[in-house]
Amino acid sequence: HERYVKDRCAPKAPAAPGYLRTPSAPPMPERLVIIPTYNEQENIRDILAHVLRLTPDFHVLVVDDGSPDGTAGIVREVQAGSNGRVHLLERSGKLGLGTAYIAGFRWALERGYGYIFEMDADFSHDPDDLVRLYKACSEGGADMSVGSRYVKGGSTKGWPVQRELLSRGGNLWTQLMLGLPVKDATGGFVAWRATTLEGMGLDGIEAAGYGFQVEMVRRAIRAGFTIAEVPIEFVERELGNSKMSGKIVVEAMLLTTRWGLAYRLSQLKGLFGRKGAS
Repeated sequence: HERYVKDRCAPKAPAAPGYLRTPSAPPMPERLVIIPTYNEQENIRDILAHVLRLTPDFHVLVVDDGSPDGTAGIVREVQAGSNGRVHLLERSGKLGLGTAYIAGFRWALERGYGYIFEMDADFSHDPDDLVRLYKACSEGGADMSVGSRYVKGGSTKGWPVQRELLSRGGNLWTQLMLGLPVKDATGGFVAWRATTLEGMGLDGIEAAGYGFQVEMVRRAIRAGFTIAEVPIEFVERELGNSKMSGKIVVEAMLLTTRWGLAYRLSQLKGLFGRKGAS
């Protein structure tokens, strides 16, 4: 995998208040996978079964946005026989991908998980790759790892040409505007150290849709954390309907452009400030 560092010597930000651990605290559980869902009854039972078979063990938190198709009910059935490894957070309506992950992050941090993962419910992300993402952090030393379609060894499968162009174009625009040295900043298959999320803080996240992924990568890099890109194959879903929409794409592009203009303006101000001082 490839790793990127803003500044290896930069001090890590202090942990957010309320999440400090003391030596007397009981041993914390290790790994939690957050799976946001809306109408995923065709996939959720199988994806949970696959994750629960993995070694090492992973716990799962499903954040369901009031799916009318009964997704939450299926999760409760699996939960009953999961020996405490499957959890369900139900919300009152379709509130967006970004807010689902933030709610899941807070839930995980409050319960002391050491590594926290983002993953789709529809098998577009291969659950077996969770282990590789975990090892990039636990053994490779990265502060977060991203399943990347666009590093060497990464790929997509089953996408129409226009979807491929939209994704690649979005990532190129992100690199251009924000100066992020990450080839796949829009991917949603991610592993976080809990300490990284604590150090970044979770307040003030703007993006509700897929721009959330760009915002989190941007925040991590600006805070001086390391990111490893792990090559994956992203497979188009076979069952259920995609949640991607034109509105989500527009939101991500507008936010990226606004953040990028502010970033480039700050660079120009710094450049002219240095010239004036000299």
